[in-house]
Amino acid sequence: MTHIAFREDDLALEVDYVVVGSGAGGATAANALARGGATVALIEAGPWRDPADYPSSTYGAMRDLFDGWGVGIAKGRALWPIVQASCVGGTTVINCAICVRTPEDVLLGWERDLGVGAKAWREGLWKHQEALEVELCAEVVPAASAGRSNLLAAKGAAAVPYDGHPMTRYVKGCAGSGQCLQGCKQLKKQSLNLQFVPEVMALGGTVLSCAPAERVLLEGRRAVGVTGRFREPVTRRKGGRFTVRARKAVVVAASVTRTAPLLAASGVKHPLLGAGFRAHPGTGVIGVYDEDVDMNVGATQGWASVQYRVEPGMKLETLSIPPEMIASRLAGAGAELVARMGDYRRMAMWVVAVRAEAVGRVKRGVFGEVSVDYGFADADMRRLRKGLALLARTHFAAGARRVIPGIYGLPYDLGPDQVGLIEEGPLDPRAYILISSHLFGGATMDRDPARGVCDEYGRVHGYEGLVVADASVIPTTLGVNPQHTIMALARTFAGRLLDA
Repeated sequence: MTHIAFREDDLALEVDYVVVGSGAGGATAANALARGGATVALIEAGPWRDPADYPSSTYGAMRDLFDGWGVGIAKGRALWPIVQASCVGGTTVINCAICVRTPEDVLLGWERDLGVGAKAWREGLWKHQEALEVELCAEVVPAASAGRSNLLAAKGAAAVPYDGHPMTRYVKGCAGSGQCLQGCKQLKKQSLNLQFVPEVMALGGTVLSCAPAERVLLEGRRAVGVTGRFREPVTRRKGGRFTVRARKAVVVAASVTRTAPLLAASGVKHPLLGAGFRAHPGTGVIGVYDEDVDMNVGATQGWASVQYRVEPGMKLETLSIPPEMIASRLAGAGAELVARMGDYRRMAMWVVAVRAEAVGRVKRGVFGEVSVDYGFADADMRRLRKGLALLARTHFAAGARRVIPGIYGLPYDLGPDQVGLIEEGPLDPRAYILISSHLFGGATMDRDPARGVCDEYGRVHGYEGLVVADASVIPTTLGVNPQHTIMALARTFAGRLLDA
């Protein structure tokens, strides 16, 4: 087992495959290649964090686990945070491990519109998802671990009524500790730093952490390796240079915000590189109840509804967040904010994630930094308002006395007869506390090289030995959480590499 962290001296290695990024795509691809008998080097920009060292606070998680302290933003009419991790295991360490199979209508749309994913390809993807569900212990949130916030959401949805269900997640025997966003110290969440990455090392692979990739090495149109410099995770001081040569191929899975800029910095040329950025932006409504909810007791996310995934295009789900994050969502300051925080134990927050029509672009800034241009379409804002109003009604149906919409221009809190104010709320995205999650695009798939950067196996058009294996290849929104799709695509792509 070989793990190489920050070092001052230079490092040179040669393997069959170099994989950049250790999140859902990278760790899965590296694992599949190592299982196939190949030698693999897995390169991760962030540090290795053992579960015993996971922080308990949001501040600590942003410092130790998030990419750039979580200050990445998508810029349009409003500035929206982008939530991603930077550590071994990637965002699987800090997400809620939600497991949803790729919807068939999405895959059929890809085949129809992009020439991607014929029947055998689709069936292979689902077979990988079946296997992943077994390997990563996908299970429905147990009632004993659900927590009152999730149970109230189910009660409210049934009363409105609309369909909902307990979530299926890659969690083995959820302890209900409410720490998904900070990393699961209970070792219940099957994040890939605990699963696939150790297996890569056990099979003879090498993991480099604190090792941001700077360039994919190209010889003509063939990818032959990756180079960069080690970076100390606290001081950000640069260390020695690493150069890892790839005898067979380079797999890039650095995240939607990092993959396209890395390819561009490496000299990869394609007019659509960085284009096609999409997301499921969302925000929440807080319900305030007469009795304690204690939303951080129980699964951080444990209930969802996908009834409206296709029309109007949104997903509703629970999300429990800690006090410091709630404080950032409540209006006021000083004594007023302290008084409002006194309601924390009686609050439940549920969110809407919009299957947005908006399309943006990921690019490198003047100084090499990542820049995302993205703005909501008017139709997306209307979807958002519908979702927020439905969440407010769900709270009231579950017994909430008032809701806090978090919308600029509306009253701080609303009663049951005021939900119409949300439905007629502002269409300016600056009035909402939005977060961009579930990112897609930047190196999208299409059988036609003129319409996409990669083919249906992640191979970059016009190049040899260069594969993209993260959500950058996903050409549309899904309307559901994407981790299961990303991992199945990564296995599909790795299998094709091994068969070549």
